[in-house]
Amino acid sequence: MSSCVRRRYLDLLGSIYIYNEHRGYTAIDRVIEVAKRRAPQDLHFIAALTQHRADERKHYDMFRRWFSLRGTMPFAVDRTCGHIDRFVEIMFRSAIDDLDTQALVTDDRLFARLCRVVALTERRGYRQVEMLLRSASIRSDPTLTKIFEIIEKDEPSHWAPYEAWLARHGLRRSRWWERVIDGFIHSELLLLKLPLLFVRPGLPRRSRWADADAGDATAQLAPAGRAAGSPDPVPAGIGSMVRPADNGTVRHTETTP
Repeated sequence: MSSCVRRRYLDLLGSIYIYNEHRGYTAIDRVIEVAKRRAPQDLHFIAALTQHRADERKHYDMFRRWFSLRGTMPFAVDRTCGHIDRFVEIMFRSAIDDLDTQALVTDDRLFARLCRVVALTERRGYRQVEMLLRSASIRSDPTLTKIFEIIEKDEPSHWAPYEAWLARHGLRRSRWWERVIDGFIHSELLLLKLPLLFVRPGLPRRSRWADADAGDATAQLAPAGRAAGSPDPVPAGIGSMVRPADNGTVRHTETTP
């Protein structure tokens, strides 16, 4: 693979991942809200979801720094490349942002469906990362390889709380037709959307980071950590620490060997 083709492929792959990581941690905010309203005494479940959210934010920050090191912004991919977006739309006939929070609070069947969607999405993500880590193109970029190794390590703890909730309530982990939908969404992205985006001329890039939007309360905060007093969750091996400049571009503030 030529260097220019590899660079475009990695830029596009990173763009899809950073979109999905941002969509992931902002969508989990809704799940946490529902969980707290449903059973505020279930502290273990809420803590596990909060950790899931923190990990997704950490992954987003790692990809953001990776793009900053490359001196470019992600391609402007949208919800059509979002696995969780498509899954929720098919399963609930509603966009994530338009889900009926009160219905999820009061209807066990709907909340169980949401738990299955999240768990299946996370398991799918784990299998995808395993495949990517066997790719020579990924291995050609040590920083990107490190990012995917961290994601691979984190993923099993992400589907576990949702499947545990289903088990505690005597519900199945997933249904066969839900797994079919999950597979269809993944194949659609991998075999159709990714190739079309790859050959699309003039594919625009984002002008601002997704977390710079006013609706993202954590936009200007340090990355979410695992616990108070714990070290920066973005490992030093990822590379330079970067922060956005006032004009939306990026500047380097520290370099890690």
